[in-house]
Amino acid sequence: MRAVDYRDCLKRGCAKLELERDSKEGIIAELVDLLRAEGRIENRDAVLRAVLERERQMSTGMQHGIAIPHAKTEAVDRIVTALALKRGGVDFDALDGKPSKFFLLMISPVRLGPQHLEVLSDVSKVLSHPDVRKRLLKAKTGQDLIDILTADAAGDKQGGPAARGAS
Repeated sequence: MRAVDYRDCLKRGCAKLELERDSKEGIIAELVDLLRAEGRIENRDAVLRAVLERERQMSTGMQHGIAIPHAKTEAVDRIVTALALKRGGVDFDALDGKPSKFFLLMISPVRLGPQHLEVLSDVSKVLSHPDVRKRLLKAKTGQDLIDILTADAAGDKQGGPAARGAS
């Protein structure tokens, strides 16, 4: 089965420079609403339910201000993403206990199998680089967010996911 390149998923996705909500559930709903507004999903309620259920099982707040809420659902037929910032941070029950500022919502079709885990791993590796997070905080547009995360330099120079290639 062909690998899924995280950069392709992000390039097809949508982004918002600054989120408005101030709670974990609010952030997730705002990201889902962004997917709906951009025409990436049709069934908002099914997607929101899937993400909130996944989040109840275990928080997707990581370290370094990163949160990657995600879920698998029959409501999509390919991976869709929404990328956003909340510069002031939001409590997302992160592993390090610090507020999350960088959010990537990823919705995958149930049939995809373990490929969604590869995409999650690749994106989290890129986001783990402090210089990438600094550049994201300086972004001027939502498209800048996508461009920063999909730039070859983000992974290639660090031996990250882009260096491995997708075969």
